[in-house]
Amino acid sequence: HVQLVESGGGSVQAGGSLRLSCAASGPPDNRYCMAWFRQAPGKEREEVGRLGSDDVTRYAESVKGRFTLSRDNIKNTLYLQMNNLKPEDTAMYYCATRGYCSGAGPLEQAAYPFWGQGTQVTVS
Repeated sequence: HVQLVESGGGSVQAGGSLRLSCAASGPPDNRYCMAWFRQAPGKEREEVGRLGSDDVTRYAESVKGRFTLSRDNIKNTLYLQMNNLKPEDTAMYYCATRGYCSGAGPLEQAAYPFWGQGTQVTVS
């Protein structure tokens, strides 16, 4: 069982930046597939970005060029650097992980057995 703890959310003005962190319990294993999702009020949860076990990254079209995923394998932590934030980025952001996956191609949310509690990002 893997526990995920997100941090780094907050309130920023449009154009600002935030870096979200997702710390995973257990021994570091860079074969884990990790991803960030977000859910805005009244909307479905959507994948923001995924870092596959193959180190391939995948981003939602709406965040390409603004958001960047990275992972610290020693700290077993996934980061989401968010730049040039827009009001439409306002949402609860969730981290999720599973065993092996490729960063390429679609992957259903149901494929992720482990989820964090979320961290709120508000852009005004």
